[in-house]
Amino acid sequence: MARRSIGDIRRAELSQAAFDALVEHGIRGTTLDRVAKIAGVSKGVVLHHFKDKDALFEGVQRKANTVLRDCVTELLRHADTPLERLYAIIVGNFAAPVFQQEICHAWISLCSDVPHNRQSQRIQTAVHARMQSNLMSALRPMGIADAPRIAFQLRTVMDGIWLRASFQIAPMEGAEGVAEVDFAARHLLGARGVPGAEMEQARTKMQTLASLILGSRAFRDTALTAS
Repeated sequence: MARRSIGDIRRAELSQAAFDALVEHGIRGTTLDRVAKIAGVSKGVVLHHFKDKDALFEGVQRKANTVLRDCVTELLRHADTPLERLYAIIVGNFAAPVFQQEICHAWISLCSDVPHNRQSQRIQTAVHARMQSNLMSALRPMGIADAPRIAFQLRTVMDGIWLRASFQIAPMEGAEGVAEVDFAARHLLGARGVPGAEMEQARTKMQTLASLILGSRAFRDTALTAS
């Protein structure tokens, strides 16, 4: 395993500090001075690693998306059927290391910047392309003719639940998010002949694995400290 350089470690620490500031103050209230204060360094140190606020937010977006990607990837390693792949993606998007109210708040703040920031646009385009590709890898083997449209619908539901979770006063549990996407998936796939019992088995397996693997201290420490 390659060692991380001091610069990489410092950028990861500053990305975390920016993420914490974003959660507390929103995108408009997150300044380089506040990030420096949270990180316990000077503003000059922040600027040494990130040339401006936009570059710092890019690091925050990449960090959050990396954690989500790692949750999905870990579950996909244990998926043996197309349906299990589908539920690995669904459950991974609402796993404990990433689906937290503070992260939902930060996510909606970052999304609000997309129309005004080309780099944010590129990151979100890449994220959605990866999500579409993952969903299609699960849906195509089922022989569903309109798989691209179903993948789009499921992506939209997942984004909508993240949006709703960011607006709620009380935190939303990840299991609630999974249940809502499962409701949509059952209607979309059930109408195309996919047995509900098989969907239930796939969902149960992935939720059980998520609680055992993604909820472990080792995985959480690795995911949340990676950059």
